[in-house]
Amino acid sequence: MILTTAELESLVGARLRSPHDLLGMHRLGDGSGVVVRTYLPNAAAVEIVPVHEPQRPRIRLERLHESGLYEGVSREVDRVYAYDLVVTDYQGGQRRMRDAYSFLPTLGEQDVYLFAQGNERRLYDKLGAQLRELDGVPGVSFAVWAPNAQRVSVVGDFNGWDGRYHPMRLLGPSGIWELFVPGLGEGTLYKFEVKDCAGQVSLRADPFAFLCEVPPKQASVVWNNRRFAWSDDAWRERRGAANPWREPLSIYEVHIGSWRKKSAFESLSYRELAGPLVDYVRQMGFTHVEFLPLAEHAFYPSWGYQVTGFYAPTSRFGTPDDLQYLVNALHEAGIGVIMDWVPAHFPRDTWALARFDGTALYEHEDPRQGAHQDWGTLIFNFGRHEVRNFLTANALFWCERYHLDGLRVDAVASMLYLDYSRKEGEWVPNQYGGRGKPRGDRVPAGVQPPGAHGASGGADDRGGEHGLAAGHASALPGRARFQLQVEHGLDARHAGLLQA
Repeated sequence: MILTTAELESLVGARLRSPHDLLGMHRLGDGSGVVVRTYLPNAAAVEIVPVHEPQRPRIRLERLHESGLYEGVSREVDRVYAYDLVVTDYQGGQRRMRDAYSFLPTLGEQDVYLFAQGNERRLYDKLGAQLRELDGVPGVSFAVWAPNAQRVSVVGDFNGWDGRYHPMRLLGPSGIWELFVPGLGEGTLYKFEVKDCAGQVSLRADPFAFLCEVPPKQASVVWNNRRFAWSDDAWRERRGAANPWREPLSIYEVHIGSWRKKSAFESLSYRELAGPLVDYVRQMGFTHVEFLPLAEHAFYPSWGYQVTGFYAPTSRFGTPDDLQYLVNALHEAGIGVIMDWVPAHFPRDTWALARFDGTALYEHEDPRQGAHQDWGTLIFNFGRHEVRNFLTANALFWCERYHLDGLRVDAVASMLYLDYSRKEGEWVPNQYGGRGKPRGDRVPAGVQPPGAHGASGGADDRGGEHGLAAGHASALPGRARFQLQVEHGLDARHAGLLQA
């Protein structure tokens, strides 16, 4: 055995922050050969075979520990090479697969640098579960932000929900854990097993999941939301050429779950809704539809305003493709689509964002800043670059992947004022002693994609923000004009509009 006792214990006890340092294939320290290690609790025998270079040696691995840690050494070669694991189970069955610990990271230094800055606008292309092909091998790359965790593993129906199989690596000081798992595809169920800073282990849904199981189930689902064949170019071109301030605007608000139900207990699906909704909106002369929040929410009576899956349309009414079909049908009929967006707060579900790595990661630690008095939810900590990036990327995500024409921002007042719905002594004043949130700690200032210029309207760090905050950007070439409007004295439910 080449491993030290401490290294062996860290592998068996799943305590490594960088499992790739010990698992996979490595050159021996003296350059005289290679060593291969893998952790397969249910394997009776393991051998590696070369993939691209058949002249390279096959190596039979020996069991180092009864838990399923295997190691093999070859002196016939002095550099690493691509290989498959040939695994024999206790029933005599065999399977051949690439080793998850033989691949380089799928995120680069620029990716983690921009995330730490809060400037990786298409963060949804980097974190979460991404379908990829590496070295000709299809699979899924997983990445999650949990800087204070002791360990993070990806678990699912592919490994018996056992966190020993696929511990992830921590990418330096970024706080991002990453792993590419070959052989996985669309429809795979998964969660992150997080050993937090206090040593407590919990299963967590992916904050960037593109699809979730139908509640009350909580697993995330690997999904490709890029394949839908959109046919709304004519609508988007007209929208880009129009002046929204001079066009008529009449909005019909819809809660999908309660609009024209099949029965008292069954709602229409996204696809089933398309025909009757288009007909009704046309008949009534509305120009736009505004959907109550479509992001996944475990608590159905919240009507979508307590979001647990910010990047996943609720699966109660179908798949992401089905929602894209609905939006496309509305656009083909000349009807704009707006969605209620909830960046102000999130619920306390212990399997979602709350204290994700054992600390107040997405929320404030101090309940005077981090607990919402009215709804019993948690308030996003907009002062963290990574949290602002999570939300600004989310706004772009809905407009890019689902072709939404605008986002109606919910609960704007609670994002602007530190004393919102709080009595004296229940809130923390800003650095000036006032009640307005500082510029760096409010999401309206952050919802301006790269290249945004200026903001109009009155803003005062001592008292709060009033009027209009707006920006123009090239984040979505030729199509994106993002404006965040904060209105007073009008309908409080339409306190903000982010227009794509």
